[in-house]
Amino acid sequence: MSKKYNKVKQKYLEPNKGKKLDKKNIIILGIVILIGIIIFCVKFKNNTVKTNKIGNNSSSQEIVNYVLNISSYEATIDVEVTSNKNTNKYIIKQKCENTKKIMQEVIEPDNIKGVKIIKDDDNLKIENTDLNLGMVLEKYNYISDNVLDLNAFIEDYKNYNESECEEKDNKIVMKTVDNRNERNVKQKKLYIDKSTGNPTVMEISDNNKNSSIYIKYNEVIVNSLN
Repeated sequence: MSKKYNKVKQKYLEPNKGKKLDKKNIIILGIVILIGIIIFCVKFKNNTVKTNKIGNNSSSQEIVNYVLNISSYEATIDVEVTSNKNTNKYIIKQKCENTKKIMQEVIEPDNIKGVKIIKDDDNLKIENTDLNLGMVLEKYNYISDNVLDLNAFIEDYKNYNESECEEKDNKIVMKTVDNRNERNVKQKKLYIDKSTGNPTVMEISDNNKNSSIYIKYNEVIVNSLN
């Protein structure tokens, strides 16, 4: 009787025991995967909340701090440069990586369309143009200068002790100066959309009122290259 029972046990019961263990392992594996998915979703949600924490309920100082911590951005801007002699308009695509490498590509006007001016630390390079370097620097100095860069404004705001901000018409207006050239100090204003924390307009003028620059941010993506 016992021999027959042992044979039956080996043939039917013990294989089923192995199957039960396999099912148990599958259930455990499923639970582990589920826990992993939950942890990932929680982290993703926290990161999203952290990224989008700027809004209408944010204080002026919170928005200013957000702007001052922009390390990279992509933007398409309209630029209008007015001087005593004339007014020039440009459409420029900007790309800044970690505040060090800045690329500007001219979209309009057609006569310098495709010109790329790339600054990597103190190195300046011009690409895709038949114009010589000297001509670009002399005739289009505002494009080759970093005065149009958002990061230049951020640097000036941090370094100037009397930088200030005010809230106006659902905008935060940040004010500072560029005093690198004592003979031609530039006054700067950056308008920030309070609901998004993104820049909308920058205004730059010199003390002598010889020139002014108006920059409108049509498209801007902040901290996109980190």
